[in-house]
Amino acid sequence: MNRRVELLAPAGNLEKLKIAYLYGADAVYAGGKKFSLRARASNFSLADIKEAAEFACKIGKKFYITMNIVPHEDDLDGLVDYLMELSSYKVTGIIVSSLTIVKVCKEVAPNLEIHISTQDSSMNSDTINYYESLGAHRVVLARECNLEAIKEINKKVNIETEVFIHGGMCSSFSGRCMLSNYLTNRDSNRGGCAHSCRWNYRIYENDNLLTKNNYFSVGSKDLNAIKLIPELIKSGVASLKIEGRMKSLYYIACVVRSYRMLIDDYYNGKEIDYNYYNNEINKAENRITSTGFLLTNKLKPISKNEQLYSDTLETPTKDFLGIVLDYDEMDNVVTLEQRNIFHPHDKVEFFGPNLKNIVFEIGSIFDNQGRELDSANHPMEVVRFKLPFRVEKNDMMRRL
Repeated sequence: MNRRVELLAPAGNLEKLKIAYLYGADAVYAGGKKFSLRARASNFSLADIKEAAEFACKIGKKFYITMNIVPHEDDLDGLVDYLMELSSYKVTGIIVSSLTIVKVCKEVAPNLEIHISTQDSSMNSDTINYYESLGAHRVVLARECNLEAIKEINKKVNIETEVFIHGGMCSSFSGRCMLSNYLTNRDSNRGGCAHSCRWNYRIYENDNLLTKNNYFSVGSKDLNAIKLIPELIKSGVASLKIEGRMKSLYYIACVVRSYRMLIDDYYNGKEIDYNYYNNEINKAENRITSTGFLLTNKLKPISKNEQLYSDTLETPTKDFLGIVLDYDEMDNVVTLEQRNIFHPHDKVEFFGPNLKNIVFEIGSIFDNQGRELDSANHPMEVVRFKLPFRVEKNDMMRRL
């Protein structure tokens, strides 16, 4: 095993990007204002991309830009200039679905790595070898690939492969869905998906209501491959990808940190406590999960256990209480930016990139002017309180 697997995290803005790197990502992918899916994410301006690329370069990590729309005729305006800008900023590479973008990139920005998006539904080695002949550096495998297929594909290809390990799954074949287009006129393959599969529906047979006591949705459960990471590493994949450019800062920190620690445990030969890492991820805002297609085969096809039929399966939380801004070692006082309400005497848990989980009962809370507070109940308010152990900037506090 010559090279460690890459842990690839999403970022919807610069703050999330820096947290993803800090909490253990080897690489981050983000979308620009053009050519990218996830239009509702706070996508990066060219100035943001430049800052992000410089930040990644400074800390020795990689940064990819998604250009994975299925472009219509007028969607390619400005493509050459955009690629040349990315190249000048020293972005590591681009993630694309259109062969036109592949061709233009090779001509005008040959130093950019080209990664073929999961939107292209690559599920066999011949397809991947064809993309290699066009100059691709990596192919993101279709999320419909099972573990057996991933292993077999990697035996037959020379370029890198990437697989999704966590996050949202599309109810259609690797994102090729038209439901949003038909119901909302928002094109899911051009960045406008309305997530119509997760809406609540009433189902009728003729005029008879079949869903009297609940609603129905047609989406998939989110993916969670915690228990399969060793097998995926052994399969030869180059990159393990987390989905979630629209997820919260706290979600990114929790999920990236958990996979980072698990991957490090694997390479260090430690026994992996899968329940611990699952519990850590479950402390973040998330939906109910499954292993998706990874454990399916001819004898065990996808089943209802991987589907999301009820909105009661959603499990949003308000556990993220604050992020550390500073710590005064002389007075043992933490300065915290509040994210959800908490009170004196609440039991909380601190965690961070270099901080193991520590449980603590809060004492008196003070605002920026030194006034004692009954509660920290103003969003983004800066508060202070005594803390008998050292924390670092960007460590986080959550509800126990």
